[in-house]
Amino acid sequence: MDKILTNTATELSKKLESGEITSVQLVAKYLEHIEEIEPTIKAFITITKEQALRDAQASDQRRKEGKPLSKWDGIPIALKDNLSTKGVKTTCGSLMLENYIPPYDATVVERLKNNGLIILGKTNMDEFAMGSSTESSAFYPTRNPKNISKVPGGSSGGSAACVAAYEVPWALGTDTGGSVRGPASFCGVIGLKPTYGSVSRYGVVSYASSLDQVGWFTRSVGDAAALFQLISGYDPKDSTSVKVEDISSLESSVTGGVEGLTIGVIKECFGEELNPQVCRSVRASVEKLKEAGANIVEISLPFADIAIETYYIISTAEASSNLARFDGVRYGLRVPAEDVVSMFTKTRSQGFGEEVKRRIILGTHVLSAGNYDKYYRKAQKIRTAMKKEFTKVFEQVDLLITPTTPTTAFGFGEKQDPLHMYITDIYTVIVNLIGAPAISLPCGLDKESMPIGLQIIGKHFDEKTLLQAAHTLENLLDQEVEM
Repeated sequence: MDKILTNTATELSKKLESGEITSVQLVAKYLEHIEEIEPTIKAFITITKEQALRDAQASDQRRKEGKPLSKWDGIPIALKDNLSTKGVKTTCGSLMLENYIPPYDATVVERLKNNGLIILGKTNMDEFAMGSSTESSAFYPTRNPKNISKVPGGSSGGSAACVAAYEVPWALGTDTGGSVRGPASFCGVIGLKPTYGSVSRYGVVSYASSLDQVGWFTRSVGDAAALFQLISGYDPKDSTSVKVEDISSLESSVTGGVEGLTIGVIKECFGEELNPQVCRSVRASVEKLKEAGANIVEISLPFADIAIETYYIISTAEASSNLARFDGVRYGLRVPAEDVVSMFTKTRSQGFGEEVKRRIILGTHVLSAGNYDKYYRKAQKIRTAMKKEFTKVFEQVDLLITPTTPTTAFGFGEKQDPLHMYITDIYTVIVNLIGAPAISLPCGLDKESMPIGLQIIGKHFDEKTLLQAAHTLENLLDQEVEM
């Protein structure tokens, strides 16, 4: 593998600007590497080779004329296959949309193109973003580049794997309950989920609208900050989008330290379900932040123990509503039948996989007349109480720390029981329920040399402090490796 493929996007930007390499050369190198390892990793569903090379030529021409669209002009990126891309298949990892070609770009895709980034393809995912391992993709499972017998996490497993395998320097995913942070932890890369509303969801195929958020994978915290600058901001096409303060200097401002910051460690996230090796690595990283000047305090959040139940009631209810549109009438798969009702039934039966069906049924159940108050309304009340509790906690601390996942990456077929799979997201779902920003970064390896992830949670719209602490820890851990 060419060493230039291991560069971060920031490093590649400097090489393009200096003329050390052209975008066409860079894209060609990535495509060659993708062709070599994709038969094993299977991170992509669609690879846009011809279009990527044409876009790279246009980028080189702009640089030659001294008119690059941004300093990132000509750098490749991959997109999760639930982000709408004009003229390129968007399958959501489902037979229901196997041949669907959108007529428009998602806002985040549009913003990437407006800055000259080159889209190399669409990445594999759990069907309709429902899963924690990418095993529920209708096409094939993606393998973890760190150990191909292990899962890469989900639902954005393809995006995490292609960054970890050096197929792209960065990639977009979506995070509904940990679908960026979990795969980032399993694959040993950076995974950022920004504040709900800070990045447009227009053009993102919905799973659970009040929880879904575009996130991304990078190999450095600096790159994560750069992508936030590129694609965040108000979008009138998204009713949940909000106007945020000027973040034009975010990338350069995250280099500050943690001295004087108060960081809370959530006690309930270090229980019996946590793997001892993960616990030790996360605790050791917390000590490094303490040595760097942070004030570490232990925080108790009783609602954390029921976050997973609350999340799955709300998310499946919203999924039941959102996926009702896939009925064989308007677009996507249509299975012929003798009448409309039969066509509707057969289309959904054959088009959706087992996990999607399971969540639709559960969501329909909790929304039914006899269960609405008992489950859905109660879950929403708990969610409101959680937000109030976190508001009080963030009056005392600047950031919170937990493990990202209770274990490292597990083997294929290891979690046949859906409940065991759902527990994978036990530390991440609460962030989506309250709409806060969070980042996962690698903080060590287990005895099988699989990555361990640490999660830092920030205050709403305070990505600056979140990224600043993550950048500090990243440097501290890098120094330890060098020693």
